Amino acid sequence: MSTLVCVPILVHEAHAALADAAAARLGGADLVEFRIDECFSGEGDDAGEALARRLVAESPLPCIVTCRTKQEGGGYDGDDMARIALYESLCVRADAPAPRYIDLEHASYSRSANLRQKVKLAVDHPEQIRDLRTSLILSTHDFAGRPNDLLRRVTAMASEPAAAVIKVAYRARSLRDNLELLDLPAQTGKPTISLGMGEFGLASRVLAPKFGGFLTFASLRPQTTTAPGQPTLSDLLNLYRFRSIKPTTKVYGVVGWPLGHSLSPLVHNAGFQAAGHDGVYIPLPIAADEGGDAEVSYLSFKATLLELLHHDRFDLAGCSVTIPHKQHLVRLAREVGWAVSAAALSVGAANTLIAGRDASGAFTGASVIDTDGPALVQCVQEAAGALAGKRVAILGAGGVARTAAFALAGAGATVIVYARSHSKSQTLANEVGSLFREDTPDRPREWGKVVSAAWDSLPRACCEVLINCTPVGMAGGPAPDESPAPLGAMSACPDPLIVMDTVYNPLETPLLKAARARGAKVIDGAAMFVRQAEAQFGAWLGKPAPAGLFDRLVRERLGQ
Repeated sequence: MSTLVCVPILVHEAHAALADAAAARLGGADLVEFRIDECFSGEGDDAGEALARRLVAESPLPCIVTCRTKQEGGGYDGDDMARIALYESLCVRADAPAPRYIDLEHASYSRSANLRQKVKLAVDHPEQIRDLRTSLILSTHDFAGRPNDLLRRVTAMASEPAAAVIKVAYRARSLRDNLELLDLPAQTGKPTISLGMGEFGLASRVLAPKFGGFLTFASLRPQTTTAPGQPTLSDLLNLYRFRSIKPTTKVYGVVGWPLGHSLSPLVHNAGFQAAGHDGVYIPLPIAADEGGDAEVSYLSFKATLLELLHHDRFDLAGCSVTIPHKQHLVRLAREVGWAVSAAALSVGAANTLIAGRDASGAFTGASVIDTDGPALVQCVQEAAGALAGKRVAILGAGGVARTAAFALAGAGATVIVYARSHSKSQTLANEVGSLFREDTPDRPREWGKVVSAAWDSLPRACCEVLINCTPVGMAGGPAPDESPAPLGAMSACPDPLIVMDTVYNPLETPLLKAARARGAKVIDGAAMFVRQAEAQFGAWLGKPAPAGLFDRLVRERLGQ
């Protein structure tokens, strides 16, 4: 049976709730959940009961009715028996439609023998409504994290004869929590909903069909989620192509922290669809240590990535790696003996992992490459021609600048690194520049060099290409500097100047606006993003990305 998609609706009044149910049907949902816990107060609430009855009668889709207690994240704090009386009334009347399911917390169910008997009468009532009986979803929720007694709860729910479906939802503390949740449907012996809440739990929601989950939830819009981490219905069905996911589907993703609104799922999932590839690309957040301890961050990255790769059903086939884990990827690869490209070894960072698997699907090892540097060089060469002997100014001394300096010098450019911290720019220039020393025996003639210069000398820079490798100008990032640098650096540069920004959101950064005003050639960050993504796609699938698709999607999403 295919995994169902349910849209939860927090009910305040009938008209809006039914309108949302109609929108869910048009959007492709299979059923809706009417969360009535904020509009039903308990015994004697005739208006609340009438509202619930109307929702069930007029719902355009089969529905779940849920009156969630405050103890498990809902709004109901009335008497349990009043709630069960409402469920019973909705389920057994022969003169009215019935909900397809009712949802009741296992904690409520287990604490009262009288309540259990009432539920059993409701779900086993012989009246046949639309040829379907109302069935019981027995559920447990924990918004703090994985319950210590999770397996005991699951066993108790699965062994309850009245429960047709069991549901487990808890806040995922890390990406690894998804693996236990995804494995549950194969272990319980009953249809099972098992979902991680929060930003770490998205994989459990999107990959539910791969692991045989009974149902997943998706909100109509970002602001109407009923649990943290729910994707929207549109994203679930369109961005992640939920209906195409099956047990054989290979998993890809972007590893980083934080991930924000990465465009990688957009382009790669569309690319998989165009290529007819059985794969899905999802965010794979691995948190960095809050205290800034690089060793703790590395150990978290290592443990999580290895567990995903070695899981016998997850089928991680490849991933993009972004900050702060690019250096961690190369360190891990060297530690466990994976193949690492020469460029990634030289820079000490990489952005792409390609996983190897045998005929049985078992992980056999990986190879690690970097596609950022080649993508940047390709963009610059398309605008400037051959780079041998050209002077390129790089703004910044972080990971992007390091990758850019190595790639550009490797293409023959003379690279000058500018950073507010002169010691950082000197360190970068010395470390990367040492790879291009003249006394290197096998040094190709076309290699360039890397040097540093003081930040306050930037207005006097005389370069043919200027590249911003900092987050300045990025949406949500540092505000552009109003001092003469870096925008003033263009005043001393000869024409025709080429200005590139590695920031791609927004496409038109303050730097590029100033460059256009000066009449310079500009290269926006989308160009580099697209080329590196196309290279990743080719490395994973062994075939080129669909021509022009990634660029069109990125520019449409960014509004240009």
